[in-house]
Amino acid sequence: MEDTWDKNRGRREMRINKEECTGLVIDIQERLFPHMDQKEELLKKCSILIRGLNALKVPLVVTEQYPKGLGPTVSMVKADLQGRDPIEKISFSCCDEPAFMGAIGQLSRNTLIVSGIEAHVCILQTVVDLVTSGYSPVVVADCITSRKGEDKRWALERMRSEGATISTCESILFELARRAGTPEFKAISQLVK
Repeated sequence: MEDTWDKNRGRREMRINKEECTGLVIDIQERLFPHMDQKEELLKKCSILIRGLNALKVPLVVTEQYPKGLGPTVSMVKADLQGRDPIEKISFSCCDEPAFMGAIGQLSRNTLIVSGIEAHVCILQTVVDLVTSGYSPVVVADCITSRKGEDKRWALERMRSEGATISTCESILFELARRAGTPEFKAISQLVK
């Protein structure tokens, strides 16, 4: 994130740059997904986000919570991930999994664009731990959910209060693209139609 102080208005300006970003897809798995609130909309938005991040050449990291019990990543998401292997975990926070911390550390990118399930469990705990670890999580509000909408709502409020940036799929993709007329812009425009 570009961090500059705007002396005229007395606040920081935060610009999210694709060169500093990693996409994070958390636990969108076969046995958990059917129980989610607004699951079809989530699947549609996550597909747009992942395809957009691919078009922008933003690296992606995907996790699976106890895949023996919750199954693999759902097939539509898996197809968009273009063969990326998931990091298995049993802790709710991705940050408690050494393989995850190693993967994001190797990428040397400070901003994580967060999507997946469940908002009030794995996503919330991961986001809080990312902030504590010095990362800048950007939670894509229309690319996360929980079994109950109320849980998602309160999780978003908590994540914002802990220091996460909240955005939407379309907003973050166009912010990362930065300008019209590029092949990336054209690809994103087609995705969000």
